[in-house]
Amino acid sequence: MTSQVLAITKPVPAGAVVQWGFVTITVANLIVILAMILVFVLAIVLPFPGSRRDDR
Repeated sequence: MTSQVLAITKPVPAGAVVQWGFVTITVANLIVILAMILVFVLAIVLPFPGSRRDDR
């Protein structure tokens, strides 16, 4: 019984880690953060469809 409890509470390895100064982040989290930044920049840069008017 004790070994089953220890197996359940054993920490899961985080995977590859990037360390930069005092900042430590997993590669998976870094990819998610970069993707969110990319989507945010694209949302600002790309024009809304139909926002241009042809004033002739």
